[in-house]
Amino acid sequence: MHAITITEPGGPEVLAWTEVPDPEPGHGEVVVQVAATAVNRADLLQRQGHYDPPPGTVPYPGLECSGTVLEVGPGVAGWQEGDQVCALLSGGGYAERVVLPAGQLLPVPKGVELASAAALPEVTCTVWSNVFNLAGVRTAAGLRPGETILIHGGAGGIGTMAIQLARAVGARIAVTSGGPEKLAACAELGAEILVDYREQDFVAEVRAATDGRGADVVLDLMGAKYLSRNVQVLATGGRLVVIGLQGGVKGELNLGALLAKRASVTATSLRGRPPEEKAEIVTAVRTHVWPLIEDGRVRPVVDRVMPLREAADAHRALEDGGHVGKLLLVTDA
Repeated sequence: MHAITITEPGGPEVLAWTEVPDPEPGHGEVVVQVAATAVNRADLLQRQGHYDPPPGTVPYPGLECSGTVLEVGPGVAGWQEGDQVCALLSGGGYAERVVLPAGQLLPVPKGVELASAAALPEVTCTVWSNVFNLAGVRTAAGLRPGETILIHGGAGGIGTMAIQLARAVGARIAVTSGGPEKLAACAELGAEILVDYREQDFVAEVRAATDGRGADVVLDLMGAKYLSRNVQVLATGGRLVVIGLQGGVKGELNLGALLAKRASVTATSLRGRPPEEKAEIVTAVRTHVWPLIEDGRVRPVVDRVMPLREAADAHRALEDGGHVGKLLLVTDA
């Protein structure tokens, strides 16, 4: 089979269409014939040499996919050859086939095309596991109906899903993004407080829109660059959840401000969690998020679809930042 490999750390030009060994399923694993995968910022970091895959994971990128079950290993129940699925991966999605633990499989939601389903696993699992606390599922933020959430990067893959899920549970939604077109896309999905980070101060805007209270939950992709202001914008009892470090890894934290607000800061990642934890998250997503997708309240947001062989161009497009939602790569399968 073929996969997109990284010849050396560097720019998009280091991505190469390469023949690689076919994967074989071990105990509890399945092989999926990949129809589509999605481009995530973690893929860019891996390509640059800043985000190695977990031990035992194939070295080529791709944190999610959709496709058809090709082989079922021993000890797998509930799945069979021919099932159409999408999957949360530790890596390897930029390939014609991928092997993964069966616990990380999801059925393609009713009403969603097979390729479009590749836009769902990473964002739904990331947002659900970090933002919500429903039906006894414990998460970092525990967003509740009526609370205000501030979502940084609202027009991206994570942001567009977070807006929809927050709307579905009855939260009030604030977003930051760059430019009127992206903010309009966020508003269409359900965001109410729209902040152009290039021209406006999100602390002032969110406080003004909430009568000075601030945000109960902040979902942050920026890290160090926004740390101080994220603490400032938190309401009393607020929760800051850091899931990305686009703005740096080291910042100064005012513990006095955090203490005065009885607030918390949590930093989490999904890729490095052990398979059993990922399986728990996938099960919760199937239970709580899939019905929202199947009844039309939540949908995958896809900016464009490109051939897998053009992964380098897709990386350039993500780096340019002009997209809304996800960039998908489709195989010839």
